[in-house]
Amino acid sequence: MAVIHRTTLKPTKLELLTDWLPTRAWFQGGGEGAELAKAGGFRLDDPEGEVGIEFMVVEDSAGAHPVAYLVPLTYRAAPLDGAEAALIGTMEHGVLGRRWVYDGCQDPVLTAELAALIDGRAEAQAQSASHTPDQEVTAVRATAGPLPGGFAAAADTGRDTRLSAPDGTTLRLLRIVTPAPDGRPVPPPSAIGHVTGGWDLPDGTRAHGLFATVHPARG
Repeated sequence: MAVIHRTTLKPTKLELLTDWLPTRAWFQGGGEGAELAKAGGFRLDDPEGEVGIEFMVVEDSAGAHPVAYLVPLTYRAAPLDGAEAALIGTMEHGVLGRRWVYDGCQDPVLTAELAALIDGRAEAQAQSASHTPDQEVTAVRATAGPLPGGFAAAADTGRDTRLSAPDGTTLRLLRIVTPAPDGRPVPPPSAIGHVTGGWDLPDGTRAHGLFATVHPARG
């Protein structure tokens, strides 16, 4: 299970994301940039123990209305070959040394473990506590059989990032997360799987909503 180190990060994750988020197609802010605070999220374990995997929810308060973004991240001890466009930046970790931080939607380790989570083969871990499952994260499959492997070719839209498997199955990572009515997220009718989670709103209340959905290949 994930081990959380209590140490320094230079620059911090939020400092890296403050520069990176405004460059994304799904960023809702204007020319004023971003003012970010961590609002929630969870982690997944890399079976090989090499790559850190985190799904972070950040709240941007720069605009007239706060916006919550889901930012999947991976942390690596060396650059990922062929992923220069996915690099968010590097930081110095007080225990682990230099870490390369990537947009996790373009990291095959993260996408494989997200598929495993939806299949029930992986368990969400608490974002800020070692060896602690996150009971607030729910993953559901509406069809039998495992998801296909090889989700890749991430494409950003105005609200999500879409990854396709070789058979046409699509995994959608919601980038703008919104509270579900009554705290009960409902996936779209076409979804054959989904992930939900929670985060803190600016007023201190807890929200729950969809983080990811899976859709079958179109016939």
